[in-house]
Amino acid sequence: MDQVTPAPFSTVDFRQRVAAQADAHAGDDYGDHRFNPGHPRLKHVKPLRDAAVLIPVVDHGADATMLLTKRAEKLRSHSGQVAFPGGTIDPTDPSPEAAALRETFEEIGLERDRVEIIGRMPDYVSGSGYRIAPVLAVVRPGFSLTLNADEVDAAFEVPLRFLMDPANHARDSRMWDDLEWFFYDMPYGGQRIWGVTAGIIRTLYERLYA
Repeated sequence: MDQVTPAPFSTVDFRQRVAAQADAHAGDDYGDHRFNPGHPRLKHVKPLRDAAVLIPVVDHGADATMLLTKRAEKLRSHSGQVAFPGGTIDPTDPSPEAAALRETFEEIGLERDRVEIIGRMPDYVSGSGYRIAPVLAVVRPGFSLTLNADEVDAAFEVPLRFLMDPANHARDSRMWDDLEWFFYDMPYGGQRIWGVTAGIIRTLYERLYA
């Protein structure tokens, strides 16, 4: 009997792609420096701070989505920006995966029994001084979210087929201390997905879908 090929942007296909890349690109070095080689902003004086984010792919059959958040406007750091749920890894967190799940529950109330961790991507180093562990997960739909208003203004889903289409990955820049800083920009549905979040999405595309 012939094996049925899963729909290209389903969670079945996503799982297969994640499994196939598990041991590939082991020595690859990912982060904002790939888009800004030699930029002075990347000369970190302080040690990198460890963080973890959840990359939640929601199972909607043939058309999976990615769950993202919009950070609260009242936050002092990265206010109003679109982000993956996640944050700093605490000393009490046994692993990056545990930190990503804890932060996701604290920020948007996504119950852990709805989330299945299926892998990790290599760490992503941000220009703001974080070493981020991107934790890959499949989320069972039908969940209800409770947003922590101190941290998150909104949560929304974006089709995986949109995010994994390089035609939607625009290159943009802004000035930083009189030097140009480059990043990816992926506007969707009135939300602007850019910076580190877009960089991680671009990395996911390069590893799994390119």
